[in-house]
Amino acid sequence: QVQLVESGGGPVQTGGSLRLSCQASGRTLWNYYMGWFRQAPGKEREQIAAISWTGDGTFYEDSVKGRFTIGRDNTKNTMYLQMNSLKPEDTAVYYCAARIGSHSRAVRDYDYWGPGTQVTVSS
Repeated sequence: QVQLVESGGGPVQTGGSLRLSCQASGRTLWNYYMGWFRQAPGKEREQIAAISWTGDGTFYEDSVKGRFTIGRDNTKNTMYLQMNSLKPEDTAVYYCAARIGSHSRAVRDYDYWGPGTQVTVSS
């Protein structure tokens, strides 16, 4: 079993920055693809960024490209999401997730999820 816990969310003003962390425990995430998802009120959960085990493969959803940066430190079993130039439309609950193998954008393909952390961007 893998347990994931997000941290680093909170309120921020437009144009500000936050750094989310996802701490994994239970086992080393060898060969796990990890992703950040978010879900705004009334909307479906969507993947906004993902990263391979080696870090060589990354994915960004168009709306966050150039503003968000995903990273991971496998020695600490941790994944990060640096969010800059935040906008009100970035307000959502942010989740980290993990799956074995290759990249997927589909929520149903991820086996392990954290409880989420709220990010609220005010104008």
